[in-house]
Amino acid sequence: MPGAYLIFGPPGAGKGTQAPRLAERLAIPHISTGDILRANVKGGTPLGVEAKGYMDAGDLVPDELVVRMLGDRLAEPDAVTGFLLDGFPRNVAQADALDAMLAERGSPLDCVLVLDVSEEEVVKRISGRLTAQNGRVYHELYDPPQTPGVDDEEGLPLIRRPDDEPDVVRNRYRNVYLAQTLPVREHYSRAGVREVEIDGIGTTDEVAARIDAALPA
Repeated sequence: MPGAYLIFGPPGAGKGTQAPRLAERLAIPHISTGDILRANVKGGTPLGVEAKGYMDAGDLVPDELVVRMLGDRLAEPDAVTGFLLDGFPRNVAQADALDAMLAERGSPLDCVLVLDVSEEEVVKRISGRLTAQNGRVYHELYDPPQTPGVDDEEGLPLIRRPDDEPDVVRNRYRNVYLAQTLPVREHYSRAGVREVEIDGIGTTDEVAARIDAALPA
């Protein structure tokens, strides 16, 4: 069932886990704007060089530049029959830009897949992350180390990153997700785009099974 999909939800909802699996099942590319940005910078493309200038200066990459990168990615052969967007649009202005781009190519958004997860669950998931200096990540509840506070393989101390502290997560949820990103869902609802809401609570396999039932291949 190819088409243009957007996976949507708060940080920690499981988008990055479920999106690649769903895209593979539907035989469409999983397109993450973060991945596109990193690929352009690493590849030294003209857009990547331009983006790196902003990044090196400590500035956000402008929406217009991200949209141009996305346009290039959607023009590749594997995205002709469909794609699954992850991480974009993050606000209504980005949604408007995406709508214009998709209208030009004649492939408007077919479906918004919403992973429904509460604020408390988001805080529990994100603030429970523990990271070692080697990059290995654990979770206090779902994937704890064998010895509390210590990496299993190298014995390195585990820390909670400052941006994973509960108060920081709550602030990001309320002042970024609710204030800026949630209106994107309302934007597409008003436009009449099909929405499929999935309960995001449960194991990875349980959530995936709900998605499969709602979006049969």
